[in-house]
Amino acid sequence: MLSRFGSIFADNFRKWLPDSFIFAILLTFIAGVLAFFWVDAGIFAIIKAWYGGFFNLLAFAMQMVLILATGYAIAISPPAAKGIDWLASKTKTPAMVYVVVTAVGCIFSFISWGWIVLTAVLGRELAVRVKKVDYRLLAACVYASLLTWHGGLSGSVPLAINTPDNFLIKGGVLADIIPTTITLASPMNIITVLALLVTLPLLMLVMKPREDKVVEFNDLREGGELAKEVTVAEEAESLRLPFINISDGLNSSRIIQGVISLMGLSYIIWYFATKGFNLNLNIMIFVFIIVGMIFHMTPVRYGVAMKRSCSNVSGIILQFPFYAGIMGIMVGTGLAKAIALWIAGAATVGSYPFISFVIGSVVNMFVPSGGGEWAVVGPTVVEAARQLGANMSPEMLTDFIARNSMAVAYGDACTNMIQPFWTLAFMPVVAAGVKLQARDFMGYTFIACIWSAIVFAICVTWLPM
Repeated sequence: MLSRFGSIFADNFRKWLPDSFIFAILLTFIAGVLAFFWVDAGIFAIIKAWYGGFFNLLAFAMQMVLILATGYAIAISPPAAKGIDWLASKTKTPAMVYVVVTAVGCIFSFISWGWIVLTAVLGRELAVRVKKVDYRLLAACVYASLLTWHGGLSGSVPLAINTPDNFLIKGGVLADIIPTTITLASPMNIITVLALLVTLPLLMLVMKPREDKVVEFNDLREGGELAKEVTVAEEAESLRLPFINISDGLNSSRIIQGVISLMGLSYIIWYFATKGFNLNLNIMIFVFIIVGMIFHMTPVRYGVAMKRSCSNVSGIILQFPFYAGIMGIMVGTGLAKAIALWIAGAATVGSYPFISFVIGSVVNMFVPSGGGEWAVVGPTVVEAARQLGANMSPEMLTDFIARNSMAVAYGDACTNMIQPFWTLAFMPVVAAGVKLQARDFMGYTFIACIWSAIVFAICVTWLPM
């Protein structure tokens, strides 16, 4: 009953939902109109503020691209493939498939949101091996597992606010970084992630269809034998010249790759030994690059892996300058501060984390990127938190800003389940050779959205930092 209702909702939702780039443009217009009427900014002043912010997120956009691409490159490495094969060999029943894919996917997404492709590979492999697995629900399990990502090691918001000279510091909204020890490592975030890890697999299992209603992988096949995917190693080998030469020797040198990987690994060990759990975008990207190089063993293989990984980043590259332009309008015209004062006047210290969660949930429908959304709403959310916490001690105010920042992050993760943008990251895997669209499984993820909203709202409102 719940899954049928969710399917109806998702079908109608997709009929009305335009491309996310359109929303970036529409939000630009909305920000401009609000600045014109709310803070009496002139039209050309708005345009200048828009251009002034347009290129302010280039470094941040590149960090987002690298988080996705380097995480994806690890996911398509030989060690990852061996791990998938081992997991698949231990999973024998349809019920186990739904639970394993969701639970393991939650762990993968906690490590990196780019690892959803690894969850997709696991799900597809199990759908081929295990009979009576509903492939639509399986695809939903893959997508639902993404709910843990923003509380994890690649979460855009907690890593961004812990990155030196981030855009909020440069814009004067934050005075200093907010360390991950009070965001990712907080009791609130740990309990939130564990709650999802335990309950989401059970939720997906409860939605298992009756056996006579199951639509298997083979039922969705488009005919003919599925083409065997060329591995990264095979593609790299195909690039060799047909005769012995120096360039191929350098391209395939494990010594060169090993030395540079050892250099990187030594720095990573030193970093965490001296700085502890101090994660930011830069160190996470560096870790992913070095791990990916170790896993792929040679320069040419890692180059092929990154080429494949970068096929998924066009949305970030195109849309981030527009998000930056929106931020420019909001900050440059004083609109962000005006909205923040309005929110602070209507909210209380107790209610504001829930309001921040709602803001994150709603804006994600229009800006389906955690980093891009934070660029748009971050200045307003943080400024409102500062206004509400004006009488707090510096430590309490930092905790309060951290709580509300994580609330926005959770809101983003929640409504991803009814916003199909990030299905683009794994659909090339799950939909290869089969008739499957996002709307075929987003009815199930609508239910996951509702459940996660309850979990997130309770956690941001009442759990300690």
